[in-house]
Amino acid sequence: MSASRITFYSNPQSRAAVIHWMLEELGEPYETIYLNYQGAMKTPEYLAVNPMGKVPAIVHDGQVVTEGAAICAFLADQYPQKNLAPATDSPLRGTYYRWLFFAAGPLEEAITMTSLKMPIPADKSAMLGFGTLARTVDVLEQAVSGSNWICGEQFTAADVYVGSAIRFYMLFGVLEARPAFKAYVDRLTQRPAYQRSLKILEQAAATQQKQ
Repeated sequence: MSASRITFYSNPQSRAAVIHWMLEELGEPYETIYLNYQGAMKTPEYLAVNPMGKVPAIVHDGQVVTEGAAICAFLADQYPQKNLAPATDSPLRGTYYRWLFFAAGPLEEAITMTSLKMPIPADKSAMLGFGTLARTVDVLEQAVSGSNWICGEQFTAADVYVGSAIRFYMLFGVLEARPAFKAYVDRLTQRPAYQRSLKILEQAAATQQKQ
């Protein structure tokens, strides 16, 4: 059995990158198990961990957590001494949750549906969880403007998740590279933990290509 309390299931070319970064910010020991898309993610053993057959997923002291935003929030709460989330009685706790799940919900839905050019009948538009992409992006810009981080001067797991989403969407050209977004991502990518996670992913991808 691993000496670490955290087992992390990943693929170096996947959305699990955000959890690599989160774990490096956490600074606690963890074991990474890399799974390929073709077979390992669909085995009975892994489907027992995540029935969706996707990464990321973690097992922490026997407790399974899937979904990137949920993993970030869970880890921040499991290690409060790392100060990666406002205290539960902090007035910033609501801000933290708000933007963490805004990125996982309305933002991802708006980006995905718009990128795929999915037709939305006029009489069904009220069913959308985001309204319009333009409005969603304007609101996101407000969240990352005016201070260094989502919660003012406290860097949190919300920055890991929101920042990863913004960087990913801009990289693939599905989010307008507004000055506020670029400045925010620039601040984030200078963090030592982010740089470490990038090297880990590059090494893992290189190893995977050789196999």
